[in-house]
Amino acid sequence: MKLTIERGDLLDALSHVQNIVERRTTIPILSNVLLEATQGALKLTATDLDIEAVDSALANVSRPGSVTAPAGTLFDVVRKLPSGAEVELELNPESQRLTIAAGRSLFELPTLPAADFQTMTPDEGAVSFKIAAKDFARLIDKTRFAISTEETRYYLNGIYLHAAKADDGSAVLRTVATDGHRLALAELKAPKGAEKLTGVIVPRKTVGEARRLLDGLDEDVEIEVSDTKIILRAGRAVLTSKLIDGSFPDYARVIPKGNDKKMTVDNKAFEAAVDRVSTVSAERSRSVKLSVSNGRLTLAVNHAETGAGNEEIEAEYESEPMEIGFNAKYLLDIAGQIESSEVEFMFNDPASPALVLDPSDDSARFVVMPLRV
Repeated sequence: MKLTIERGDLLDALSHVQNIVERRTTIPILSNVLLEATQGALKLTATDLDIEAVDSALANVSRPGSVTAPAGTLFDVVRKLPSGAEVELELNPESQRLTIAAGRSLFELPTLPAADFQTMTPDEGAVSFKIAAKDFARLIDKTRFAISTEETRYYLNGIYLHAAKADDGSAVLRTVATDGHRLALAELKAPKGAEKLTGVIVPRKTVGEARRLLDGLDEDVEIEVSDTKIILRAGRAVLTSKLIDGSFPDYARVIPKGNDKKMTVDNKAFEAAVDRVSTVSAERSRSVKLSVSNGRLTLAVNHAETGAGNEEIEAEYESEPMEIGFNAKYLLDIAGQIESSEVEFMFNDPASPALVLDPSDDSARFVVMPLRV
């Protein structure tokens, strides 16, 4: 194998695939990236056996071939080469080492045979649809913060992606995530073909890699979903992942229906006040008490060891006064997803979950469970 490639093109392709690679693995070849040189292009593939990332770049190939090389080391070497450099990659047939040459720089990396590298194959009967990259990125951003990190509840360790019916009966593509303490839901009009999508759980790592792939893209991406895999195609890049084999809970039962006590506050002021007051909250619970009455919201923390703090901000509220506690981090995560200048809280009582809404975006909803304070 021998080829010449522009350093920027190689770095872009490597950056899309090398994050998949596990730094610590008992299977040596999983630390490597597969390099396949064909006429006019270099294809790169990385996998951890659950996720596979593929990207390619234009290259001047003088000798086709394939090999695997250490992904992390190769990425670091290319990243540190001068911008705009022409990089020559060559597999030495005698030493079986990959030579990387650029200007006066010369590196040799160990390799493993390409034949030992495992790749994933797509499933038959997949649902396929196209969606604007920015729209799919929004569905991810609005919900991924609520993904559970508790491995024992593995079915919550991802985003639930499915087609659903909106209140007006139209078909929507919806994402939902919850960790049992909070829930985030986002939706948009279902793209053509997506109406047939039954619920699948996309793993947390896959969600992160997909979001990285979508960053800065202005074009449509193609998504294929089967019973066991999801495939995301964006330009030359392809991300394939296994799905979580489990049943996502009936989230509709968690979303409050009868919360009739409405509080409206300035979102930036609320976010800043929660951030300040929670500075003295106990590190484990991070609880903040909200005392709401007509025209006023008071946020307070009172802890015997860490201290006390309170702050008052203006609020629109016309129901009877109420006190309710929440985890400050959960409030800050939700506030970060509100695009309007104001945020609406719908309460029932101090022991019931609150519904949080964005006045400028009725396609996103958030639920947060209260704490005892």
